[in-house]
Amino acid sequence: MELANVVPWGRSFAEYQAMFGLPEDDLKKRILGCGDGPASFNAEGTKRGSQITSCDPVYQFETKEIRRRIDEVYPDIMTKMKQGADNYIWDSLGSVEELGKVRMKAMSEFLSDFDTGRHQGRYVPASLPSLPFPDSGFDLALCSHYLFLYSDHVDEVAHLESMRELCRVASEVRVFPVVSLDGTASKHLDSVVTALSAGGIEVSLQAVSYRFQKGATEMFVAKSV
Repeated sequence: MELANVVPWGRSFAEYQAMFGLPEDDLKKRILGCGDGPASFNAEGTKRGSQITSCDPVYQFETKEIRRRIDEVYPDIMTKMKQGADNYIWDSLGSVEELGKVRMKAMSEFLSDFDTGRHQGRYVPASLPSLPFPDSGFDLALCSHYLFLYSDHVDEVAHLESMRELCRVASEVRVFPVVSLDGTASKHLDSVVTALSAGGIEVSLQAVSYRFQKGATEMFVAKSV
């Protein structure tokens, strides 16, 4: 991975709670955040006493490098968000400017925690479809804004391998959203459902309270039976 190809965009702890329907009981579980990037979920959750491990290839870089990249891409992201504002629901975030503040706050919290968290083993440089974790090492794995969303960039084979790998390391997997970038259901959803079900995994779609991208109202849930 080259950092110049990364577009850091971190979500907050509150957004994770809403995206993945996380009550307090879930936050007591051993949690893996897969593809967390510069989200503050780990930093905020750790302060609350949760046991969270995050993995992302961007964690191979130093704090100052990630911070510099965030500063580089932020103006362009904000411009694109303004251009595509009609694709989103602004009931909770209010405006593109408010979104920017929420994202920058989350990424700042991540950056403040990154060195300590990496030393503690909470931030692991790794990526799907091959994770350096033991079988059933986690109770719950969360994957935000990667699988299904980027269906035109991540092919069916990679989706299947990635979902099987997540099911290997965690007894329950939740993925949000299940729509592609255009807001329509992922073209890989049916094949993932079929393959996991055939492998004895219990799968379902569950409504969540999070509302931002139009059409993104459900998470994919896979449980080892």
